[in-house]
Amino acid sequence: MARREMRHFGWGDPAHVSHGLPQAALELLRARVGLSDVPRPPVPIGAVALPGPVEFDVPGVELRTDHEARLLRAAGKSYPDLVRMRWGQVEHAPDAVAVPRSAEEVRAVLGAGVAVVPFGGGTSVVGGVEALRGAHPAVVSLDLGLLDRLVELDERSQIAVFEPGIQLPAAEGELNTRGFTLGHFPQSYEYATVGGCVATRSAGQASTGYGRIDAMVVGLRAACPAGDVDLLTAPGSAAGPDLRELLVGSEGALGVLTRIALRVRRLPDERRYEGFMFGSFEQGCEALRALEQEGAAPHVARLSDEAETEVSFAMAGREGLVAELAGRYLRARGVERGCLAILGWEGTLDGVEARRAASLSVLRRHGAVSLGRSPGRAWSRGRFDGPYLRDDLMERGVMADTLETATTWSNLAALHRSVGDALRAHAPVVMCHVSHLYETGASLYFTFIARQREGEEIEQWREAKTAACEAIVAAGGTITHHHAVGRDHAPYLRHETSDTGLAALRAVKAQLDPDGIMNPGKLLEA
Repeated sequence: MARREMRHFGWGDPAHVSHGLPQAALELLRARVGLSDVPRPPVPIGAVALPGPVEFDVPGVELRTDHEARLLRAAGKSYPDLVRMRWGQVEHAPDAVAVPRSAEEVRAVLGAGVAVVPFGGGTSVVGGVEALRGAHPAVVSLDLGLLDRLVELDERSQIAVFEPGIQLPAAEGELNTRGFTLGHFPQSYEYATVGGCVATRSAGQASTGYGRIDAMVVGLRAACPAGDVDLLTAPGSAAGPDLRELLVGSEGALGVLTRIALRVRRLPDERRYEGFMFGSFEQGCEALRALEQEGAAPHVARLSDEAETEVSFAMAGREGLVAELAGRYLRARGVERGCLAILGWEGTLDGVEARRAASLSVLRRHGAVSLGRSPGRAWSRGRFDGPYLRDDLMERGVMADTLETATTWSNLAALHRSVGDALRAHAPVVMCHVSHLYETGASLYFTFIARQREGEEIEQWREAKTAACEAIVAAGGTITHHHAVGRDHAPYLRHETSDTGLAALRAVKAQLDPDGIMNPGKLLEA
């Protein structure tokens, strides 16, 4: 299947046409943030200046050195990445883009004596694929896009083996034709690759039901500068520490995943998504905790706080009589200014009905008010639209970004409050939702929006990001739940692993990547 490419300055297909924001959303943002009346278009791709390339060769491997190939592999899709791309201020770029067609060609690239940045879909939002050369004479972007096959599907064992460069829609399509699903749908779904998801410990929107990507990995093969690591595919093992746990989430800093065995599920006959309202975020969180701990959680469970609920309703664009009727309905039940939850069940028709009935029993006990299937269908239609909206806002002079964390149920309210307070010192609009449930806790996903400080866009973002990260660490949350470490979170990793644990990770890197060529500056700070 042909690889899907993104536009250089933002998210999505270069032919994407924005339909703009609903009037209610525009009015809300004008009042609270301020929008530029004159859109600022991005610099054309041909006008973005790149540093001159250093020449090198890898016999037997295709190397692209044209301007477009180097630019499109220079960075990911973090807010700083996009600011630099939009205004043509790209500081780092690969000297060449290697396009291997086999694991043997991947190994040839690792022997070239240059820094290597593995590149999948390019969807990193934490600086994970920025083309940094570190102490090396040149840097190559290792584009895995041609390693894009479903190698094998063991239907009896429900295990699929993939090459790393296959994008999620292609992987899902291959499985669907055989009656299976991976069940992994992150917001980056349209462009992310299987290898990229595994390398960053991705969590999909239905991970409460299907599990995170790391829970699906049952075997893998990696090409490391020191040699290949080939791990047995097995349902479980007591053969020492699990080396899969070192390579899953390694972000290309230890080697290149070349083959991945994943658990898959039967393709569901039914998908049912519904909306519910709670009187408060605390009330909704208690309901989600009960759902998970009582074994009644749906596949999809998302709870917006009051601020995000208000913006969500504005984005829905409901006006006139429909909005008035909806308002009366919610006022009558005491949840007009409450919190919106989207819950979804997947499986056989009977299984969905049984699971939904169990969930509804818990929800009623916690005061949930049903909104029916309309909000669920709306969420399903727009579940991958967030990055496009960020592009629209950036064009109107607005900083919009996201970050996420997770903690225990006992600490969730305190973490929500601490990070929200830290961000509100830098942004007038701060929103949050719970999106992944565990028996012991849940994730929090924050969005913050402010008018850009022209000429200081990255400095402004860094102030807000630093404040949020420091608040997360102080409040006992994980520095990242599913966006990975990359470059942005690397300074905070020691708070999660301890100094001794971080030293152990460095020792592993020294063993597998003795010359430090793999993705310099990511995961482990220099």
